[in-house]
Amino acid sequence: LFETDLSPATVVTLFLLPRINQQLMPALKRLRPGTRVVSHQFDMGDEWPAERSQDVNGLMIYLWTIR
Repeated sequence: LFETDLSPATVVTLFLLPRINQQLMPALKRLRPGTRVVSHQFDMGDEWPAERSQDVNGLMIYLWTIR
């Protein structure tokens, strides 16, 4: 997971525990501007708040767009 080249991605979907999401943050933040990161159920913590979150049938979805 941590050695995968994510650079071609335009959308990255995560369903990982918060600790793993936070470990991936540096790699995610290096992606091309405009790339979207969507996480099911778990956010990135206070260090990288989601730009949007939404409850979908009782499950939280979090969205970030790389700038």
